[in-house]
Amino acid sequence: MSERRLNRYFVDLHVHIGRDSAGKPVKVSGARSLTFANIAKEAATRKGIDIVAVVDCASTRVLKDIEALLESGDMTEAPGGGFRYLDKTTVIPGAEVESACPGSARGAHYLSLFPTLTALRQYSRSLSRYVSNMDLSTQRARLSPVELAQLAADSGGLFLVAHAFTPHKSLYGTCARRMSEVFGEDVRKLVDGVELGLSADTDMADRIGELSHYTFTSNSDAHSLPKIGREYNVMRMKAPSFSEVRLALARLDGRRVVANYGLDPRLGKYHLTACEECGHRFKAWPNSCACPVCGSVRTVRGVADRIDELSDTAEPIHPPHRPSYNYQIPLEFVPGLGPARIGALIDAFGTEMTVIHETIESDIAEVVGEEIAHRICLAREGRLGIQSGGGGAYGKAVVE
Repeated sequence: MSERRLNRYFVDLHVHIGRDSAGKPVKVSGARSLTFANIAKEAATRKGIDIVAVVDCASTRVLKDIEALLESGDMTEAPGGGFRYLDKTTVIPGAEVESACPGSARGAHYLSLFPTLTALRQYSRSLSRYVSNMDLSTQRARLSPVELAQLAADSGGLFLVAHAFTPHKSLYGTCARRMSEVFGEDVRKLVDGVELGLSADTDMADRIGELSHYTFTSNSDAHSLPKIGREYNVMRMKAPSFSEVRLALARLDGRRVVANYGLDPRLGKYHLTACEECGHRFKAWPNSCACPVCGSVRTVRGVADRIDELSDTAEPIHPPHRPSYNYQIPLEFVPGLGPARIGALIDAFGTEMTVIHETIESDIAEVVGEEIAHRICLAREGRLGIQSGGGGAYGKAVVE
């Protein structure tokens, strides 16, 4: 198919559910307002996200909500897979599951995405034999990562490594130095994509040679509605559907990720190593991880240090298929821009994507004033200062 017949879509493949429609917990760390229906509404009417993957759908509680929405006609199963909402956004159902790496008690998180309700039900039934509580999300499965990947494939799903470098529950951060140590020689057949996470970008990840084969995804890992779309992908596809996402991740028939949009890694919660005693954030590798301020060795290793430790090269080597990584500061990170003003901007211009990417400064100024409008444009151009995050605390955008 000619690339001229393909379109560009905003895609966020990692959003969590906090509660089901009855208010019962699904992801305990997720906001109560994060229901399946609210996620679809937020993505469609406020964020401007064309495809959103919700990764707690194997939960028995969420399955009931999805079935009710389809029965009521509020959502419909889309051609090519996924559920259409308001004919604006496709919701792809998925599951985040923890699996221990071979020979280790340490677990990492993985994402599985599915085309249909039938495929999701099949996966949920199969997974229930290996998980203690199917009401809750991100449970540890009594399966190896290889077995978990095969379980997803058997149900017609996609399988991705989640937030690959974070110091908690990630493949590189806590489990292994190489993907092949976890998945063996068949790793490229089992893994459909690698999620970078909020504290890493393409330049950092492409210093690890084995990752050159994979499509990188940049997703929000949202635990509240405002966080949806803080990182996302632009995919070139024929339509907003599961089958097209599969082709884009595999880079087939002209489909592919054409851009990653994400936080400057310094804004991520785990970019720098951080002292658990005094909170100081610092660059440790290749020196001691002891805090240079208080001397404590109780530290949380940062993603930047971990990648330095694992890297094959001092500089990134980008494969030909790698798209650009574009730093984005979401509206909620812009200094002085609170929920009320963000709401006014969305009311004026339609969606957050429109404000961030398309609206000119003078039009923004008419809604929030010249100073805030200028800050939004500085953020758009990557010209705001940044204080790096670490140890579970986000970095901050600052006006210099």
